[in-house]
Amino acid sequence: MSEKIIKAKHLTLVSLVLMIFTSVYGFNNIPRSFYKMGYAAIPWFIISGITFFIPFAFMMAEFGAAFKNEKGGIYSWMEKSVGAKFAFMGTFMWYSSYIVWMVNVASGVWVPISNALFGKDTTQAWALFGFTGLTGPKTLGILGIIWIIFVTFISTKGLEKIKKVTSLGGTAVAALNIVLLIGAILVLIGNHGQLAQPVIGLSSFTTSPNPAYTGNIISSFAFIVFALFAYGGIEVVGGLVDETENAEKTFPKGVVISAVVISIGYSLGIFLVGIFTNWQNVMNDKSVHLGNAGYVVMGNLGYALGQAFGANEATSLAMAHGISRFVGISMFLALAGAFFTLMFSPLKQIIEGTPAKLWPGRLAEMKNGMPQYAMWIQAAIVCIMIALISFGGETMSGFFDVLVAMTNVAMTLPYLFIAYAFIPFKKNKDIVKPFEMFKTDSSAVIWTVVVMFTVGFANFFSIIQPALEGNLSITIWSVAGPIFFAFVAWLMYWMYERKYTNI
Repeated sequence: MSEKIIKAKHLTLVSLVLMIFTSVYGFNNIPRSFYKMGYAAIPWFIISGITFFIPFAFMMAEFGAAFKNEKGGIYSWMEKSVGAKFAFMGTFMWYSSYIVWMVNVASGVWVPISNALFGKDTTQAWALFGFTGLTGPKTLGILGIIWIIFVTFISTKGLEKIKKVTSLGGTAVAALNIVLLIGAILVLIGNHGQLAQPVIGLSSFTTSPNPAYTGNIISSFAFIVFALFAYGGIEVVGGLVDETENAEKTFPKGVVISAVVISIGYSLGIFLVGIFTNWQNVMNDKSVHLGNAGYVVMGNLGYALGQAFGANEATSLAMAHGISRFVGISMFLALAGAFFTLMFSPLKQIIEGTPAKLWPGRLAEMKNGMPQYAMWIQAAIVCIMIALISFGGETMSGFFDVLVAMTNVAMTLPYLFIAYAFIPFKKNKDIVKPFEMFKTDSSAVIWTVVVMFTVGFANFFSIIQPALEGNLSITIWSVAGPIFFAFVAWLMYWMYERKYTNI
């Protein structure tokens, strides 16, 4: 993505919108949202778009325009706006979110493999080497550790061919959206306009069919962090300002259009799922969890297509397995490509963007353009976290709930640091700001408070909700990762100050 941005010297409105859409939009967020809340997820995506996506994207645009020649990315933005210690803490938290992402996906990547091979998710029955004591989460955990070691080994070689996997996976996932749209319309036609998940007035969009969310306002508030996670990736938007034609007019228009298109895309996608998926009949099953919800939904699309046009049971099931295999292959290629990139990219960026003396020992060493030693330390940390979670006695559903909760919290918390830095950035008149969406300091403060409140509010309820429902382990894991990495960042900077500064 970044190389395309660098090469595109004159982005038009259409190409700008497409780049923002590619960076932010994630297909799997649609079925997962339907699994969590049904149609009731739609209003939360719209609210989150207004209170987070649009204003935060404008902030990224101003940062990007002001510091377009800086190599440190978000570290440079925060360092020049607030200070080096704050910048390092925020950037390290941002980096740590990818650690948590790797913990999540290393175990979850086997679900698409199962769908690709068998046409459905069979991971709950997997037992490594036939040992009955190594079923479900434990087997996925061990396989996840093996995957981390394999990807780290390959990534340290800096193989360029991995980009082809990423490109292929991205194309396949884009095709999933087309399959969802056309398939849902065909099912609607075949069923003579009847929805599998009926709409009964406004309550269908305010009340979730999921018992965990029905009448539970705290769970609904906690869902906001899931919506924020779905909008993640907008920090790359800032780098597009100086590449855009007539940026002062085109860029804000592009951001607004992108936000509307992405919000509508998620909302429409959730509604399309309801055309062929009845929540009670399909999603209300113990075998369905956040790790396989996307494959269950798309497999059900194949089955619903067959049933809508009079196919027999065997043919409908074959269609379900066929689409599930396509989804499995597509998602595996996308995840594999992302993994090979994210194994070194965030780590390399934070090491190159921050003072080398911050990194003890050989962590800052570069070999073949890669921080190889640091990558192996990173791999060890990820493997330990996977082992702790997978052998923690969780059920398969609980296992993925823990992983997703950890990822959502870890990947949205850094936005608090970046948003906070925007206020001193605006007040510092020495910083040249060639592009300004917020014309006054007061408007910048107001929208910064709105963004920070939205992120903080969502994370607070996302963290406490499991504990209030008796699932303390999810709450603990949601905060354990960020707290651990915040402490590591503070300790590293404290050691750096003692050794190299007079502070």
